[in-house]
Amino acid sequence: MSPEPGIDDYYAGAGPLFLNLLDSVDTESETIYIARSLSDNEFVKANREDLHKIGVTGGAPVTRSAEAKKDPTYLLAEAELVATYKLANINRKALETLLHNFFAKARLDVALADRFGDKVCPREWFLVPLPVIAEVADRIKEGGIMRYRYDVLSASLVPRA
Repeated sequence: MSPEPGIDDYYAGAGPLFLNLLDSVDTESETIYIARSLSDNEFVKANREDLHKIGVTGGAPVTRSAEAKKDPTYLLAEAELVATYKLANINRKALETLLHNFFAKARLDVALADRFGDKVCPREWFLVPLPVIAEVADRIKEGGIMRYRYDVLSASLVPRA
């Protein structure tokens, strides 16, 4: 069994999350969006309630999933938007990196062939219950996410030791 990752392991590469000043790639309002695949794949159907795509956008989340069935990022299937969380003055790239690192142990490990036959490995799908994602969004809003870690076995947030 590997040792418990240190706090720096979760947030490595995230950069500054909360910004005092916006730069040219940031917007005043970011949205964490959560999508659920509507794929007929047996694994996806069996895990539909807990399998979620977690992303961050500065635009409209519905636009991100509009062409889902053509996009390997969406498992080449229709998807439904199940939740959004608005945040202000947050570095979009840092926020998405933080979320993906935070849930890394629950990441879906899958490879698909895109429409050209090229191998694609979507990295934004996680086996995490929706209420836990909502709790993480709340912890980010309050600035206290670094006091917690995601426990895969209990599928819950637990305080860091």
